[in-house]
Amino acid sequence: MWPIDMLVRGSRRTYGAKAVVTGAGSGIGRALALELAARGGEVLCADIDKERADETVRLIESTHGRTAHAFFCDVAQRTDVESLAAEADRIFGGPPTLVVNNAGVGIGGKPVGEIGFGDWEWALGINLWGVVHGCEIFAPRLRAAGRGGIVNVASAAGFAAAPGMAVYNTSKAGVLSLSETMAAELAGSGVAVTVLCPTFVKTNVVADGRITAGSSGLASSLMGWTGYSADHVARITLDAHDRGRLHVLPQLDARLIWLLKRQFPATYTSALGLLNRVLPQQDSRASIEKTGV
Repeated sequence: MWPIDMLVRGSRRTYGAKAVVTGAGSGIGRALALELAARGGEVLCADIDKERADETVRLIESTHGRTAHAFFCDVAQRTDVESLAAEADRIFGGPPTLVVNNAGVGIGGKPVGEIGFGDWEWALGINLWGVVHGCEIFAPRLRAAGRGGIVNVASAAGFAAAPGMAVYNTSKAGVLSLSETMAAELAGSGVAVTVLCPTFVKTNVVADGRITAGSSGLASSLMGWTGYSADHVARITLDAHDRGRLHVLPQLDARLIWLLKRQFPATYTSALGLLNRVLPQQDSRASIEKTGV
């Protein structure tokens, strides 16, 4: 079906792409890899869990009959991302046409001052430095080629600033700011940048993350509002990238928070503090697992 779809839609980055996807072993990363394959692409599936990446490759081959490749990569390690870029050059015969910096972990449940530097370093190493590595290493290759796209996966947490989620919020805010900066820097270069900012999506972020009991009732309540499927989010994101969209906020709650934060910043922050004091403290792990973030 994809060749017909390509004729209808015209030439777009996400169709027939030579794509690199980090964190492709599960969740949004796997969904994006599968959707890119469905659009006629060849995908290099990178993950810190090579077995999961292999499984994604098998799904791509059995479901869509497309060529895919698995590669071990710890995005927190710059040398691993450099090796990933070299592998992409080898497989594709040159730089990829699309890079998706998706790999990330969940963390939350403690206020600032009780988090501990170990958790800060672990989460920022993956969620923020992993994207920095991907952008710093791949952007020059795409710029030199004069074409392509970069999709960075952030989160509505990057602007929602829910209490009890400081590490996660900070990491995703960094990804959002980095993406906006790159969009300006790459304007006119032929390279497009998109940043995905979902609220809650059905992924393995809890099983793979450090979500502890005792996070704020506000954060737990926000987690219960929605839980989109990763497949749905992947399609929305890639369609938006094809349209040249910078920000992708797939869910209504994310768009509402975005609007409120920008129109009434002081009121928004005050309301967050009030709700955090009023709402009961809950086990964030139980809440997230129930909604399937």
